[in-house]
Amino acid sequence: MKLLIDKLYKSNTLSQTEYKELIENRNPELSEYLFEKARAVRIENYGHDVYMRGLIEFSNYCRNDCYYCGIRKSNTNADRYRLTKEQILESCLTGYDLGFRTFVLQAGEDMYFTDEKIIDIILSIKGEYPDCAITLSIGERSYESYKAFFDAGAERYLLRHETADPKHYGRLHPKMLSLDNRKDCLYMLKDIGYQVGCGFMVGSPFQTTQCLVEDLLFIQDLNPHMVGIGPFIPHHGTPFADKEAGTLELTLFLLALIRLMLPNVLLPATTALGTINPKGRELGILAGANVVMPNLSPIGVREKYLLYDNKICTGDEAAECRYCMEKRMEAIGYHLAVSRGDHKSIQ
Repeated sequence: MKLLIDKLYKSNTLSQTEYKELIENRNPELSEYLFEKARAVRIENYGHDVYMRGLIEFSNYCRNDCYYCGIRKSNTNADRYRLTKEQILESCLTGYDLGFRTFVLQAGEDMYFTDEKIIDIILSIKGEYPDCAITLSIGERSYESYKAFFDAGAERYLLRHETADPKHYGRLHPKMLSLDNRKDCLYMLKDIGYQVGCGFMVGSPFQTTQCLVEDLLFIQDLNPHMVGIGPFIPHHGTPFADKEAGTLELTLFLLALIRLMLPNVLLPATTALGTINPKGRELGILAGANVVMPNLSPIGVREKYLLYDNKICTGDEAAECRYCMEKRMEAIGYHLAVSRGDHKSIQ
């Protein structure tokens, strides 16, 4: 198995059969060997810098009904909210003073936020903070909408594909959502010129090893700038409330594989990792990740943006999150960088 890791390290690609073999035959010794290789590649490309993204969750309304998501439209117990433009700008000001140079605007697919409203928010942030990058994570929109946001100044877009296997996609989503459309959006975004991020849940219901292999092959084909993966964690207000969560162990293994596949990729150690294990984000960094996303949302709304249960840091001030993260990274030999943290191809 180590020979397969060596092959991936040198060539950045494996066959479908080889990926499957690696995943199914992993063990602690093999994982540690993989992590060492992933760390070497990550340090070669980005040194010991960990890039901060300031996450602003500005609406938990969503028109979709994905079976795994706590803010799905059928969850009538969700306490809905929308931030005003002024609240978003206040969050940016707080973040800027703390050293954040990327703001991630994330929301459910909330059509109250028309193209005009999103463009106004982008222009306002860019007017105040021209040295900062704006990442959008607001779901599926039209080519024209994506282009208008890009022209207004948004540089990055996160859109998790969730699973690259069509049958599996159908078991996680209602019929009106399609994997084909999701993929089309990702290719459109890349065509427009965004730094694009995709990603998937690890250990989601009905996921097989073959599903994971399909994810890796799709990522290889898309060649995104960012890949966000994290363990599936159930939410009590969804049809998957009683399903088992994904594991830290498999998530770390896949993070390291993705680092070897895409040496320059921006790879977050997600909040979900920190939720299932107190040291999850540190372990993610040590498996090849190089991005963290502390929350800049107003404390009053953080508990309302619950995609899954037991989410961490919902009661912390932005400054607490930032300085806590700094200490955590320094404890493992890394440091938070005050920079936009662009993909290496853009720097």
